[in-house]
Amino acid sequence: MSSTKEYLIPFVGLKNGKHHFEYQLNNAFFEIFDYDEYQKSDIKVNVVLEKQSSMLELNFEHNGTVNVPCDLTGEDFDLPVKGNMKLIVRFGEEFNNDNEELLIVPYGEFEINVAQYIYETIVLSVPQRRVHPGVKDGSLQSEALEKLNELKVREEKEIKEENEDENIDPRWEKLKKLLTDK
Repeated sequence: MSSTKEYLIPFVGLKNGKHHFEYQLNNAFFEIFDYDEYQKSDIKVNVVLEKQSSMLELNFEHNGTVNVPCDLTGEDFDLPVKGNMKLIVRFGEEFNNDNEELLIVPYGEFEINVAQYIYETIVLSVPQRRVHPGVKDGSLQSEALEKLNELKVREEKEIKEENEDENIDPRWEKLKKLLTDK
């Protein structure tokens, strides 16, 4: 992935302590990973690298919006996303990323690529069910929502009232009268 060069953090020349990195992401970032779920995105990512003598601590925080379609109506809307992730980087004999919170890099490494971790943090912070805020508060007007309301399951009271209004066989009417004459 040569297109992720801007997300390489060279940690060898850094002094021990905290170092801040900031990224402003849009859809071009997600295209690197062939991810096209978002129509538009605007996300600010802060990465704090704390360098220690034997390890590195990375704290990722993101905040912004992604434009996604509503699962109920199909209307596009800006969904706010925010989240954070902590990653500890240790040094060892060989590369190992089996654990999601611990990364082991070989002793000779001098930089770390944070693009994959940023991508995973953002994608996992977006809920699987996306509902337009206008659906929740009732302010959204769309054809799909009107059709859903039209087809909504009616309460039993409404159904009983409709059945009572319909013409009833006169024989059943006489039997009902017997029940009420007691």
